[in-house]
Amino acid sequence: MRVRMAAAGLVLAMAAAVSLPPATSEASPVPSVSLLGHPSSAPDVAAPLAPAPAAEAGCDPIAGAQCLLPFPNDWFTTKAPTSTGLRVNLSAGAMPRNAAGTPIDPALWNTADGFSPGSMLLAHVPGVDLAKSGVAPVTDIGWSLRLDAPIVIVDTVTGERWPYWAELDAGATDPARQMLIIRPAKNFLEGRRYAVALRGLKNAGGENIPAPQTFTRLLGDELPPGDALAARQRALRQTLAVLARAGVEAGGLHLAWDFTVADEQGIAGPVLSMRDQTLRTLKGGSPGFTVDSVIDLTVGQDPDIAREVTGDILVPNYLDKPGGPPGSNLNRGPGGLPRPLGDTLRARYQCEIPRSAFKRPAHPSLYGHGLLGRHTEVRARDVRRMAGEQGFAFCATRWIGMSDEDIQHVAKVFEDFSRFGTVADRLQQGLLNFVLLGRAMISQDGFASDKAFRDERGESLIDWRAGLAYDGNSQGAVEGGALVAVSPDVRNAVLGVAGMNYSTLLNRSVDFQPFQRIMNGSYPDRLTQQLCLALVQMLWDRAETNGYAQHLTDDPLPGSPRHRVLLHVAFGDHQVSTVTAEVEARTVGARIHQPALAAGRSPDVTPFWGIKPLPRGPYAGSALIVWDSGSPAPPTANVPPLGPQYGRDPHQDPRNASEARAQKAHFLRDGMVVDACGDAPCRAEPAQWP
Repeated sequence: MRVRMAAAGLVLAMAAAVSLPPATSEASPVPSVSLLGHPSSAPDVAAPLAPAPAAEAGCDPIAGAQCLLPFPNDWFTTKAPTSTGLRVNLSAGAMPRNAAGTPIDPALWNTADGFSPGSMLLAHVPGVDLAKSGVAPVTDIGWSLRLDAPIVIVDTVTGERWPYWAELDAGATDPARQMLIIRPAKNFLEGRRYAVALRGLKNAGGENIPAPQTFTRLLGDELPPGDALAARQRALRQTLAVLARAGVEAGGLHLAWDFTVADEQGIAGPVLSMRDQTLRTLKGGSPGFTVDSVIDLTVGQDPDIAREVTGDILVPNYLDKPGGPPGSNLNRGPGGLPRPLGDTLRARYQCEIPRSAFKRPAHPSLYGHGLLGRHTEVRARDVRRMAGEQGFAFCATRWIGMSDEDIQHVAKVFEDFSRFGTVADRLQQGLLNFVLLGRAMISQDGFASDKAFRDERGESLIDWRAGLAYDGNSQGAVEGGALVAVSPDVRNAVLGVAGMNYSTLLNRSVDFQPFQRIMNGSYPDRLTQQLCLALVQMLWDRAETNGYAQHLTDDPLPGSPRHRVLLHVAFGDHQVSTVTAEVEARTVGARIHQPALAAGRSPDVTPFWGIKPLPRGPYAGSALIVWDSGSPAPPTANVPPLGPQYGRDPHQDPRNASEARAQKAHFLRDGMVVDACGDAPCRAEPAQWP
């Protein structure tokens, strides 16, 4: 996230200028569900039970003081002719409300055929002590799979137990409004249904926490057909049957529910449709483009780069406003898929051509910029050095939706998440922009045909016959995985300071603090905030790695090849939590260089649990490499590493290590992981900036 200081400063200034509600205690802005089963007032599970009233329309009556909990939850779906057989069915009255009392409009969410493959599972259990309950923390993921685990997640098809870690929201100042968050240690499978069970939960005194009264009633005798809870009981019994087959009995349960993950087309369908419509019109050729400037640099001006070229890629506009500015949604047709608006979107690009290209054509690679940045970050020192040392030509365009021109709009979105679709939709158009920029780099009638990309003899400076690569850092890695999955041309990619799943990343990133301030004013209740993050992740999935990780390596999307990815992470990163890179590695089947860290550096019981080690010698596959430059381990809670105890931010260090750049170059060319560190952990010197 290279531009974090500029972006953060601008957003802070905007936040100060926006009239926000005063800070309040964490009183919920959303009407509570009035249930006898509120955990804080629940009787002992053996006590006589009075009939519980029905919940508000659109809420799950099973438990909790907050509508939409537990979440995700198939109670919030309806049968539909989709790949999963379901469609999300959230009601406006059940959605979180901002401080102005405006509920999130569920219309875009209700187009989904399931929930996020990286869903954090949310429940409200006031008074729970996770250590006393024996719940697996982020430092001991393997503990989550033990037979008597108090939290169990079961794949309803295979009966397999799913690994996870659980945490209480450390940002909640009111313990009564603290969310229990259960995060998958590898992404759930698309289209698959999962059952969740909580049992044997204890408070700080080691006493059992009674199950919610309504849930206890549902576990009892069959309710008569006219009872308001009869339908919920029938659904619950299906979940309990799955859990029983997995060895989890109903006796002693605190709560149980199930959810279904969105299928491939439900997540990637819009982007694949845009890609395929557009490529058909190109008939294997290059998109149109302009060349607006050509700058030849002397060695004194730049020892690595000989020429910079800028211009526009001409892309069909699938957004609903001419030119596709911030605030646009996709222009959806009657079937829900995007269709061209009819005008042309001009995607600005910049290319860096190394001096070596005038002797031997450079290898083509796309480059993805950092948080709320711009395409000119391809001029960053580490990118220029990589180009010069390793013979790569890098071209970049904006991640529209999350670029410098979107900052003001994104800040406004955090005041009302009904607008979040405009961010996710522009990001999807941005994926298409990158696909076409890549096609221009490797088409004979593309850049290679223009004198700006030729030497004095008329020879192409870019080896357009070579395989297109992708290299992205920070946001360029988070969004870049989605691009790699949908690209028909990229086979090898490096995702630098990698991560995925913004619903996990945001609370753990120093970069999120300006937006957190806005969110605190708009959605002051922390329980509501976590629900909002879970909801927006469902839309974010359509344009970031979390939604595409299942297809990032050996299970490609239609029209895409198999890929290999090299994940570089900075241990102790302040901006992109490395725990999300570990989830990504498990999901895509990447292996890890061992020893990953020196003894004692990791707080984990089993560092990098569930990730197999790299074999000796060059490896033809995907890998995770941890680069350590001496910063302390990050917090284990969902908070950012703020304060002197966390040292300097190592976020820039891996890409500035020459050994890392050499390893990247081998991988981008050949898809081979070469050993850069021998039998020792990989170390990077702290980056020095002039």
